[in-house]
Amino acid sequence: MFIKRQKSWAIRESLVTDEQHYLNRRKFLGGSSLLIGGAALGLAGCDNGLESKGGGRSGRDPISQTTGTSDFKDPTMDLYPAKLNDSYQVERAITSEDYTGRYNNFYEFGSHKQIAGAAQRIETRPWTVTIDGMVEQEQVIDIDKLIRSVALEERIYRHRCVEAWAMTVPWTGFAMAELVRLAKPLSGAKYIRMETFKNADWASGQKQSWYPWPYVEGVTLEEATNELAFLVTGVYGKPAAKQFGAPLRLALPWKYGFKSIKSIVRFTFTDERPVSFWEQLAAEEYGFWANVNPEVPHPRWSQSTEQLLGTKETVQTRIFNGYGEQVAHLYKDLGAKEILYR
Repeated sequence: MFIKRQKSWAIRESLVTDEQHYLNRRKFLGGSSLLIGGAALGLAGCDNGLESKGGGRSGRDPISQTTGTSDFKDPTMDLYPAKLNDSYQVERAITSEDYTGRYNNFYEFGSHKQIAGAAQRIETRPWTVTIDGMVEQEQVIDIDKLIRSVALEERIYRHRCVEAWAMTVPWTGFAMAELVRLAKPLSGAKYIRMETFKNADWASGQKQSWYPWPYVEGVTLEEATNELAFLVTGVYGKPAAKQFGAPLRLALPWKYGFKSIKSIVRFTFTDERPVSFWEQLAAEEYGFWANVNPEVPHPRWSQSTEQLLGTKETVQTRIFNGYGEQVAHLYKDLGAKEILYR
């Protein structure tokens, strides 16, 4: 007799949000008040496009701000909405795009939250992705060719900000393992260094010389090929808006959000551990691993609880953001404090 065992983060089918329901995004407000979360000033951002650090609270109402839009027509629009992969569901309601689309962090466009309009300056076509370093053959791939060469799917992930708030997002994209297979790394490759665009004509924030532009992040090859590592091309059933990190970003749901780099232009396979953007600025606070751990506080605040965006609800934070069953084995040979936060 076959017994199906649910994964630690899965829920009963009867509790899964219907896809057509959440596509009508305004219904997700559900009468609940919106949390005015995030730091008005501070350092690193949760790169879902939505976080900054520093512990302060903004006094602006995100819903009153204008959502960034443009006349750009995405060439891959016909691929959306992608089929929902119901292996990746969570027990929380999806956070409304009416909130997440207006309350963003993208330091290339400023240190405040209301950058959605400014982010429309990104020119996402033409866009190429470079794969280089320790690979069989270096290559430059057109983004539309890349997107059409993989099977897009939708996954619903929890996202935990290092600033102690959380949200739930329906990402569309493909497993990062697919890109690794495409790259054909050499046997000595241990890490993937990723970087975003550098263009101060689009992004005035990149004129600020005290930041180490371009934005860089890194993961181990084992993390990149874990089933949860997800390269995102869309959100809420359509191509990703520019403020979310179009046309290609990363989602690592077991790590703090600043690890999920946006608007990626390069993947470099290497045997040296990359030094990330925020690690260069404050390594003692925002280290390489950045795994969610309620037992290891940030130097300036606790990580034991989190507030759910769009609600007044505070919940207990879970180790690895609730994804320990899938990722804990990646860190069994490292020291607890280093692995789980720093």
